Amino acid sequence: MTKLFKEIKDDANFIKSHTLQPQWYKIFKVFMILGFLGGHLFLFGPRKTIVFSGVFFSLSLLVHMTYRVKTDKWQHSWLDFVVVEENGERRPKRIGKYYYSFIVFNILISLLVSQLLI
Repeated sequence: MTKLFKEIKDDANFIKSHTLQPQWYKIFKVFMILGFLGGHLFLFGPRKTIVFSGVFFSLSLLVHMTYRVKTDKWQHSWLDFVVVEENGERRPKRIGKYYYSFIVFNILISLLVSQLLI
Protein backbone atom coordinates (compact mmCIF):
# COMPACT_ATOMS: atom_id res chain seq x y z
CA MET A 1 0.00 0.00 0.00
CA THR A 2 2.90 2.33 0.76
CA LYS A 3 4.27 1.76 -2.75
CA LEU A 4 0.90 2.69 -4.29
CA PHE A 5 0.80 5.97 -2.35
CA LYS A 6 4.38 6.72 -3.42
CA GLU A 7 3.47 6.13 -7.09
CA ILE A 8 0.39 8.36 -6.79
CA LYS A 9 2.51 11.04 -5.11
CA ASP A 10 5.12 10.78 -7.89
CA ASP A 11 2.42 11.24 -10.55
CA ALA A 12 0.86 14.17 -8.69
CA ASN A 13 4.27 15.85 -8.43
CA PHE A 14 4.84 15.31 -12.15
CA ILE A 15 1.46 16.82 -13.01
CA LYS A 16 2.14 19.87 -10.83
CA SER A 17 5.67 20.43 -12.09
CA HIS A 18 5.60 19.60 -15.81
CA THR A 19 5.80 22.35 -18.40
CA LEU A 20 3.83 20.56 -21.11
CA GLN A 21 0.96 23.01 -20.57
CA PRO A 22 0.70 26.38 -18.88
CA GLN A 23 -0.66 26.39 -15.32
CA TRP A 24 -3.88 28.13 -16.37
CA TYR A 25 -4.61 25.30 -18.83
CA LYS A 26 -4.23 22.66 -16.12
CA ILE A 27 -6.81 24.53 -14.01
CA PHE A 28 -9.04 25.08 -17.07
CA LYS A 29 -9.11 21.31 -17.72
CA VAL A 30 -10.45 20.66 -14.20
CA PHE A 31 -13.25 23.19 -14.69
CA MET A 32 -13.95 21.81 -18.16
CA ILE A 33 -14.40 18.28 -16.76
CA LEU A 34 -16.58 19.54 -13.90
CA GLY A 35 -18.68 21.59 -16.34
CA PHE A 36 -19.08 18.64 -18.68
CA LEU A 37 -20.12 16.38 -15.79
CA GLY A 38 -22.56 19.02 -14.53
CA GLY A 39 -24.07 19.36 -18.00
CA HIS A 40 -24.33 15.59 -18.32
CA LEU A 41 -26.02 15.41 -14.91
CA PHE A 42 -28.50 18.12 -15.89
CA LEU A 43 -29.33 16.54 -19.26
CA PHE A 44 -29.33 12.83 -18.42
CA GLY A 45 -29.71 12.45 -14.65
CA PRO A 46 -27.56 11.00 -11.90
CA ARG A 47 -27.61 7.31 -12.92
CA LYS A 48 -26.32 7.92 -16.43
CA THR A 49 -23.79 10.43 -15.12
CA ILE A 50 -22.42 7.87 -12.65
CA VAL A 51 -22.07 5.31 -15.44
CA PHE A 52 -20.48 7.93 -17.73
CA SER A 53 -18.04 8.99 -14.99
CA GLY A 54 -17.07 5.41 -14.15
CA VAL A 55 -16.39 4.48 -17.76
CA PHE A 56 -14.63 7.78 -18.59
CA PHE A 57 -12.33 7.78 -15.58
CA SER A 58 -11.54 4.06 -15.99
CA LEU A 59 -10.59 4.52 -19.65
CA SER A 60 -8.63 7.68 -18.83
CA LEU A 61 -6.74 5.80 -16.12
CA LEU A 62 -5.92 3.13 -18.71
CA VAL A 63 -4.54 5.80 -21.09
CA HIS A 64 -2.57 7.39 -18.23
CA MET A 65 -1.09 4.07 -17.12
CA THR A 66 -0.22 3.09 -20.70
CA TYR A 67 1.68 6.36 -21.18
CA ARG A 68 3.28 5.99 -17.76
CA VAL A 69 4.57 2.48 -18.55
CA LYS A 70 5.62 3.19 -22.14
CA THR A 71 7.49 6.37 -21.13
CA ASP A 72 9.12 4.69 -18.11
CA LYS A 73 7.52 7.10 -15.64
CA TRP A 74 7.73 10.07 -18.01
CA GLN A 75 11.47 9.66 -18.71
CA HIS A 76 11.43 8.50 -22.38
CA SER A 77 9.68 9.62 -25.54
CA TRP A 78 6.75 7.56 -26.82
CA LEU A 79 4.15 8.44 -29.49
CA ASP A 80 3.40 12.14 -28.96
CA PHE A 81 5.12 12.41 -25.55
CA VAL A 82 8.53 13.90 -26.22
CA VAL A 83 11.38 14.06 -23.70
CA VAL A 84 14.50 16.13 -24.35
CA GLU A 85 17.75 16.33 -22.44
CA GLU A 86 18.70 19.82 -21.28
CA ASN A 87 21.79 20.44 -19.15
CA GLY A 88 22.08 16.73 -18.39
CA GLU A 89 18.50 16.53 -17.16
CA ARG A 90 15.55 14.88 -18.92
CA ARG A 91 12.56 17.17 -19.34
CA PRO A 92 9.19 16.53 -20.96
CA LYS A 93 8.82 18.73 -24.03
CA ARG A 94 5.32 18.06 -25.37
CA ILE A 95 2.28 15.83 -25.49
CA GLY A 96 -0.41 16.24 -28.05
CA LYS A 97 -2.56 14.77 -30.74
CA TYR A 98 -2.60 11.09 -29.77
CA TYR A 99 -3.10 11.66 -26.05
CA TYR A 100 -5.96 14.10 -26.52
CA SER A 101 -7.45 11.95 -29.29
CA PHE A 102 -7.59 9.09 -26.77
CA ILE A 103 -9.37 11.35 -24.28
CA VAL A 104 -11.97 12.44 -26.88
CA PHE A 105 -12.43 8.78 -27.82
CA ASN A 106 -12.94 8.00 -24.09
CA ILE A 107 -15.66 10.66 -23.91
CA LEU A 108 -17.45 9.22 -26.94
CA ILE A 109 -17.31 5.64 -25.62
CA SER A 110 -18.47 6.80 -22.19
CA LEU A 111 -21.41 8.68 -23.68
CA LEU A 112 -22.39 5.68 -25.77
CA VAL A 113 -22.16 3.25 -22.85
CA SER A 114 -24.03 5.54 -20.44
CA GLN A 115 -26.86 6.03 -22.95
CA LEU A 116 -27.19 2.38 -23.98
CA LEU A 117 -26.91 0.66 -20.59
CA ILE A 118 -29.49 2.59 -18.61
